[in-house]
Formats: sequence, C-alpha cells, structure tokens
Amino acid sequence: MNKAITDGLQLMPPPFANGLDVWSSQDGTPGSDTYQNAANAAFVPADQDFGGCLELSKIDTVQKLRWMGETPILPGCYLMIRARVKAVSGNLPSVRIAGWAGGAGGAHVAGLAETGPSVALTTYGEVMEVRAIVGTGTRTGVDMPWGTQPVFGHFGLDLTGPNGGVVRIDDIEIEDVTHYFHRKMLDWVDVKDFGALGDGVSDDSAAFEAADAAAAGRDVLVPAGTYFLGDHVTFENRVRFEGTLVMPDDKRLLLTRNFELDQYVDAFGDEKLALKKALQALFNYTDHDALDLSGRRIQLDGPIDVQAAVANKTTFEVRRTIRNGQIDAVAGPGWTVAPVTSQATYATSAPKTLSNVVNVANVEVGALVSGNGVGREVYVTARNVGAQTLTLSRELHDAVGTQTFTFTRFRYALDFSGFVKLSKLTLDNVEFLLNGVGSGVLLPPDGQLMHIRDCFFTRPKDRAITSHGIGCQGMLVDRCRFLSDEQAARAQDRSTIALNANKNDVKLRDNMASRFAHFAILGGTGNVISGNHFFQGDNETNGLRTAGLILSAKNMRTTITGNYVDNCFIEINNEHDSDPGFAAELSFGGLVVQGNVFMASNTADWFTWVVVKPYGAGHFLHGLSITGNSFRSVNGSVTRAESVDTTYATLDFGRMRNVVVEGNSFNGVADAFQSPVSLEHQESSDAQIWTVDFARHMPFGGFARNVTAIVPVGPITAGGSGQVHTMPHATPRAGAGQNQVQITWDQPCRGKVMVTARVDNPT
Repeated sequence: MNKAITDGLQLMPPPFANGLDVWSSQDGTPGSDTYQNAANAAFVPADQDFGGCLELSKIDTVQKLRWMGETPILPGCYLMIRARVKAVSGNLPSVRIAGWAGGAGGAHVAGLAETGPSVALTTYGEVMEVRAIVGTGTRTGVDMPWGTQPVFGHFGLDLTGPNGGVVRIDDIEIEDVTHYFHRKMLDWVDVKDFGALGDGVSDDSAAFEAADAAAAGRDVLVPAGTYFLGDHVTFENRVRFEGTLVMPDDKRLLLTRNFELDQYVDAFGDEKLALKKALQALFNYTDHDALDLSGRRIQLDGPIDVQAAVANKTTFEVRRTIRNGQIDAVAGPGWTVAPVTSQATYATSAPKTLSNVVNVANVEVGALVSGNGVGREVYVTARNVGAQTLTLSRELHDAVGTQTFTFTRFRYALDFSGFVKLSKLTLDNVEFLLNGVGSGVLLPPDGQLMHIRDCFFTRPKDRAITSHGIGCQGMLVDRCRFLSDEQAARAQDRSTIALNANKNDVKLRDNMASRFAHFAILGGTGNVISGNHFFQGDNETNGLRTAGLILSAKNMRTTITGNYVDNCFIEINNEHDSDPGFAAELSFGGLVVQGNVFMASNTADWFTWVVVKPYGAGHFLHGLSITGNSFRSVNGSVTRAESVDTTYATLDFGRMRNVVVEGNSFNGVADAFQSPVSLEHQESSDAQIWTVDFARHMPFGGFARNVTAIVPVGPITAGGSGQVHTMPHATPRAGAGQNQVQITWDQPCRGKVMVTARVDNPT
C-alpha cells in the first residue's frame, strides 16, 4: 500500500530551491516565522554532496525547521520522514526528525511524541541520515505513534546541543512506508517467506510448519503454486489456499482451525482426493469431532475406501460425524460390479463358514452370497486365503454339502469394510445421490452405535445401507429418505434393498422408503421400528407385493409402532437358521405390532400384511401382540390381513402361547382376525351340541384352542317352552380344521349365546 500512489496524496515537501518561505523556524503553523531572508539561513545551489541544499546556523537552543504544508495522517498509514545532514563549521550539534501534531480545526494535539531519535554529528563533512516513522498505531519501529486524533502534521527536523555550529541539510523526504508493517498489520503470513518453493518437487513441509509457528493466531497464506509436502503437516492456525498441495497417500494434512471440506478442496484441487484427505484427518484427531462437507456436491467416479484413505488405523471407537453435503456418483469403471462364482462346502457344524472355497482369493470381503439354501442378505465378513475359507454374516438354512455359490460385491460410495472395528460414527444430513450407478454405505464388519440421520439415499443401484458383519450393533437410522432406482419396475421384479442389519438393538425411526424390493431385513433382536413409511406398490392391477420389513430372528423382542406399511407386508421368518426346524429353543415371538397403518391397493385378494414363514417344522407363535392397527384395502378387497407362508413348513398351532390380537380395524378385508374373539351364535332348533365356527377369525388360521366365556343372550329353551338353567361345557379345537368350538348341553335346546375363544394358551 502506498497512499501517494493509490490515493494521490501529496506527501513530499518541496525542495529548498523553491524558496524558504514555506519553511518555518517555529512549528510550521500558519503565521509562524519562516527562513525567508533569515540571517542564519541560506540556500546553497551547488553542494558537492547534496546539490542544492539549505545551510543553517544554529542560534537557538532547539533550532527548528518545519515544512508549513499539512502532511495528512491517515489511520493505518505510516510515514517515514528523513533528511541527510552534515556539519560544516563551528560547534557540532545533534539532529533529530520532529513534527507538530495538528487535530481537527488546526488545533495542536498535545501529549504525543513529536520527535524522533537524535543523531550526533561528530565529524565535519560527514553525511549523516536521520529518520523517524510516524503513524496512527503503536507498533515496533514507529517513533511517533500519534493515534487517530491528529489529522495532519508539520514535519522537519531539530538541531539540538551547543549553538554556533553551521550545518547543511539536503531536501527533506516524506514517504509512505506502510508496507514495512504488513507482516504485523495483515492477518496472514506467507509460507514462501519461510522457504516454501511451490515447485511441486521440493519438500515444503518444514516451511509450512515454520509459517504456522510464526502465525501466532493469524492466517497462513499458501500462494499460487504447487507445493509438495513429503511429511505430515499440522496447522494450528487458519490456512488460506491459493496454491495446491501434493502429498503421499499416507501423509496427513490436519487443519485444526478451519477443518471443513472446502479447505481441503482448495488445498488439493480435486473433490474426491480432498474428501479422502479430510476423512484421513477426521480419524486422526484434528480437535474436531465432525467433518463439515460445506454443503458441497462431491462427485465420485468410484467408491471411497475410507480405511485405505485413513491408512494408519483399523480400529476407531471415538465419536465422529460426517455432515452437510451431497455425494454424487458419476459413471465410471470404479462402480463396476462383477459377480464371481466359486464352489464351496457348507456344514452346520460351522454354520457361518464356507470351506474348501475354490479360488477363494477372487472373492471380496463384503460380497453378497447367493446359492441354494442361502437366505437374503448373507455377506462375506472375512476371508482366509490360506485356509480356503470364508466367514459369513449369517447362517444358511439349507445349503449342507458342496455347491457353486455366487459372490457379488456391490460398490459403495463410502466403504468402511476395511476397518476391523469402527464405532460411534454419525452420518448427518448427507445426500447420497447414487443415480443408479453405485450403492450408498457399507458398514464396518464390527462396531456399534452407528447413527445415520436426516440423510437421503437417492436411486442406489443395489443397496443403500449394508451390514456385512456386526458393525450394525445398536445402529440408529432416523429421518432418512430412501428413493429406489426401480420406480417403474413391478414389485416382484425389483432387487434393490434399502438396508439390512445382522445384530441387535437397531432403531429405525421416521424414515421413508419408496419402491424397493424390501425396506429392511433385520436379523437381530431388540429392534425399535417406529414412525416409518415404506411403500412398495406398482401400477399393476391385482399386482404382487413383496415384504417391506423382514425379521429373521425367531424370538425377536421387537416393537413395530406407528408405521405406515404401504403396499407391502411384514414377514417373520428364520431364513438365517442353519437348523431351521424347532428343537428345544425359542420360537417366533417377542413381537409387538401396535398402532400402525396397513394399506394396500390393486392387490390380489390373497395378499396379507403380516406373514409368518417358518423355514423348518415345529415352530409356533409365542408372545405376539397385534393391537390397535388399521388394515385397509382399496381398489379391491383382500380375504385376510395375516397368513402363514407354507413354502417350507407350517406352524404348530397346538403350541401357540400368549398371542393377543385385538382392537384393530378392517376395511376391505373379508375376514378380520382377532384373539380372543367373541362370536354370537344362534341355534334355531333344539340341539344338544351347538357348533360355533371361529375359522374366519383365528389368527394365522390357528386352532380355536381355548374357550374363555359362554354367555347366554336371552333365555335358552328346550321343547319349545321350558327354560334350561344348567351350564353347558365347551369342546375347543373341534372340526377338521380344529377351529370350531362345540357347546354341549345336558339336553337338546335352542337360543342364543356369546362365545369367546382364543387361538392360544395365555401362558
């Protein structure tokens, strides 16, 4: 900055050759005495050292010389006043730069330093330079710090010491030297001032660290250029990047004061690389618990292996958050999915292991396993090439022996599978714009308390969120939006899945999923599923529907509350059980289904919303509560709301216990299920045995197993006139389907009764 140039200010006094009438022997104020025609002052036109100069005899204790012009004093502007002086004869005085501070209206501003350092003249003819700096700020190097009250000054010099000496003075100069103070005045230091070359080859790491150490709270500026950093660099001050960096993959850039993606994009000039480097820093203690994506759209032409980006950690269990941005998958070879087929052997003695795997090295960890007897969402958790084994996320229900399996490794925008264990990671307000190109998030193989909230998963090619191990323990998925890439496909033709989990205590809350093959497949227990809307309809008349929510743990200890189950169903099964038949274990139960809205439209009449599908014989319901729900079918009715899928086996209805189905409403449903259920039975002619049919109402087609009440409605009569006062006895499980109740009286009679029956034993 130079005010004489930028603002056109007149700073330089006129030369003495122009006359001495503007040079005062006092303070330089208007009306003060000048050296024009003074006896002790004369202009010398041809001095051998100065050319034209002023010759001045010292006759006063302080011989003053002041330019009467008003030199402006501006905030932030620093002026240097200097003069060259030599002694000619007589006593040798001392010389100093001096001034007079003028305020508004021309008044003197008192109490300020108005003189600079004094220089003694010791030799005749020796040219000495005196100088001083005046400015508004109190800074090192400023001789006359005047603050902001003065608005101008009259500047020149003083001769002090003994009188009688004669000196010659060259023209006095005043110049703007504000640039001297840039290092202190501006809020940055430049890495190039500390030795950085920015040639893309020389290692500038030490220069960067030195600049950061010198910044002391100011920003560090990385000017234009390409800077190679061969080692880790940590900035304790804010950094501004005009140039870009090149670093080895395993070296970290830690920005502790402006840790956000924008800064890494500025630093590396490439969004994908910037995200990798920012993730590397996130897991390496930048004093930040969150990486802010700065609201940016980050285009990825392939997945990010997060552990490979971090490089130096395989286990991390300190809370971290990635938030506020969009990850945009763009087509590229990195998203290619290439299924691998391989022969392998399965045995129930090692229910999560495939052995003797041919070409095991070709099978990737995280690959989906498919084959005969393999349930949905079974993944490869680990691989042992030497032993030719694969560890699976789930058991296989009917795959004993040797067969050819298919292993399909989907490609995920954020792939955490390289970690051994990762816990307490939150994805917050991130949109995964997957465009039918890639999948969303692959969780780590182990860990807990992953939290995915307020995120969008738009058009995943295969999966939105996948767990291939137990990294889903305690996972929370809140207020997320899942939009399928298969919107136009028939329900039965879709293959994409929003999410799965293998471990316990998963919470799915207030999410919305549209037109996937399945919304969620949960293999653990202790789940809370509330406030979600999952829709899986299509545009077909009498269309097929698929399961929206699949629970594959038999005794699941799960609540399903306040959801909108829209054109799909809840499936309860044991497809991840290597010994799927019942054998002295807990069977299907521990489930509360309460206060949900079940909706269907344009479906076949055999569609049902709650399906139990045993993969082996002998199973039963034990601890099931379905209460306060609304079941409605439009554009066509359905026969029932619930059913048993007997593809592999049916239920043992004789062992049902603690099944409560009540308080539900039904519209467009022919047979409303309920237990306990009360039916009114009218017998119009005398009969000793009355048969009450509960088949339409027993849940899941179960037995009328217990009778809890028989209440006459009006008189029971015999022979057309006499009343019967004896109590009948009941025989449950009557009829071929064991879903009738027989009421036996001590004599033939007629009348009306209310009979209450249950599908279960209450305990």
